[in-house]
Amino acid sequence: MDTRRRFTVVIEQDEDDMYVATVPALRGCHTQAPTIEALIARIREAIELCLEVEELDEPPLQFIGVQQIEVAA
Repeated sequence: MDTRRRFTVVIEQDEDDMYVATVPALRGCHTQAPTIEALIARIREAIELCLEVEELDEPPLQFIGVQQIEVAA
């Protein structure tokens, strides 16, 4: 039986122009790559690996959302 799960992935670009992906629902699940295409492939693999060890660790966090907060700079 093929069960699929859907995860929100946050993608950012760092100062070296590398793309960085983080999965908020899976603690410590992140990767980086020089292109978006490579990043998507790598984060899929990272998610699969995180799910393998998830059974031994804590349950995943529930992703609630993203908020923009304004503060004086």
